[in-house]
Amino acid sequence: MRVAEVVGRVLYEHGARYVFGVVGSGNFHVTNALVAAGARFVAAAHEGGAASMADGYARTSGTVGLLSVHQGPGVTNALTGLTEAAKSRTPVVVLAPEATAPRSNFFIDLPALAASVGADFHRVRATHAAEDAGAAYRAAARGATVVLGLPLEVQLTVTEPWSGPVPAVAPTPATVPQVEPLLAALQAARRPVFIAGRGARAAREPLTRLADACGALLAVSAAAKGLFAGHPWYIDVAGGFATPLAAELIGEADLVVAWGSTLNMWTTRHGELIPPSAVVVQVDHDPAAFGVNRPVDLTVTGEVSAVAEAALGRLGSTGPVDAGPRGWRTPELAQRIRDHGRWRTVPYADEGGPARPGTPATIDPRTLSAALDDLLPPDRTVVVDSGNFMGYPSMWLDVPDVAGFCFTQAFQSVGLGLASALGAAVARPDRLTVAAVGDGGFVMSATELVTAVRLEAPLVVVIYNDAAYGAEVHHFGPDGHPLETVTFPETDLAAIARGYGCDGLTVRTVDDLGPVRHWLAGPRTRPLVVDAKVSAARGSWWLEEAFRGH
Repeated sequence: MRVAEVVGRVLYEHGARYVFGVVGSGNFHVTNALVAAGARFVAAAHEGGAASMADGYARTSGTVGLLSVHQGPGVTNALTGLTEAAKSRTPVVVLAPEATAPRSNFFIDLPALAASVGADFHRVRATHAAEDAGAAYRAAARGATVVLGLPLEVQLTVTEPWSGPVPAVAPTPATVPQVEPLLAALQAARRPVFIAGRGARAAREPLTRLADACGALLAVSAAAKGLFAGHPWYIDVAGGFATPLAAELIGEADLVVAWGSTLNMWTTRHGELIPPSAVVVQVDHDPAAFGVNRPVDLTVTGEVSAVAEAALGRLGSTGPVDAGPRGWRTPELAQRIRDHGRWRTVPYADEGGPARPGTPATIDPRTLSAALDDLLPPDRTVVVDSGNFMGYPSMWLDVPDVAGFCFTQAFQSVGLGLASALGAAVARPDRLTVAAVGDGGFVMSATELVTAVRLEAPLVVVIYNDAAYGAEVHHFGPDGHPLETVTFPETDLAAIARGYGCDGLTVRTVDDLGPVRHWLAGPRTRPLVVDAKVSAARGSWWLEEAFRGH
């Protein structure tokens, strides 16, 4: 058995069921070995798209994603998607063939490349191929993006056949979290707020029980949107996407507990959201995360679920926390959350319609998003690209749970959303996947519509089309800078989508969304692309936050 075959077999036995990529000579054998073992290969149009597919698949499925690329340019073509995955700590293994001769045209310094974007690097050795491949998979399963170097001369080396067994992913050594300071803070608080981040995505149940025991409100960072969906004391996303009610309530907190969240500038509105008088506690498995974005008063080291369970156990021995008459959980506040806890309930002045007499109509992106929220089935996965538009789908489209929201913002790259949505659709074919993209990001990634058509994916692509890189228009335009470099002529993106084999629809008013209902009633085997000509009268406040962070 050749090393490439061993690697493919080992990865499949560890749990790899899908592999995304573009096949060349360097990854031909290892990819075919995965397929022979039983994995499904999803052929992307470009390695950049394949990387985002593996990322979106892993985030949505909760399992390790596999990316297979050619040596040299195959790796570098995938680099932006790989960087997004690494910065998001997505469990992905990148099968990266290595040309090890420094004079080879394909040579790149793979260990340095991986380190530069925050990924781990492993390399397969001829005499330890099964061990090395398994170790790479297990490292990814623990929450890392791993570049697995496959030297070309090693891949074809004949080695002993591998037949198992598969080592289990080693659990984190059991330790009892020291929760007494947290417990004291919870017992002293009258208006506690929990903000759960990416590191708490698997901890809904213990966190909701702890919140109920101490009377806390539940909020999330954007990366964990949907975590507490359906809970009566859930106030949705903190930070730039927070509703006025959520911002008001967080601003009145006397205790904020960050669970698996580093409380970055997005989550705290550059620190302005959390009141200076509030006690701030940060819970994270990685002590290096403590205080990286703002000072905190208390820290607790441990996995979020373990810390929450330990706190619950201690509460059980001391009795429930008494929130007192000043606590959050009153019938009056419950009613306010029901009435005003969603952006759908916040009034606004619609800015759609012709910009001036004789010009084509445009639709307000808030009106568009609200109408889509009504039309699309609630059992959905929403994947959001980066850009001026990104808050509208993030705030106006509800999701059923934390797996229903994929936010490609760790690297803030435009153009990753469409391919990430394809990975999500592969992971959850039982749900309708909604890719929300801007026109700039769509044009960058439209080639992956070929892949969407081949997959017959249940996919709706909504293009918030303002004929510009809207972030730059609204940031630089008010100061009188020329904008010709960031604005585009009117383009029929729906026609482009139809050329790829999708159903395409142009939307300028709510009435134009009628065909969406017809598409939803059909087999949904042809992706639907909605080219929504959105009004561009003003910039978004979340982009003001973004540029403040530059």
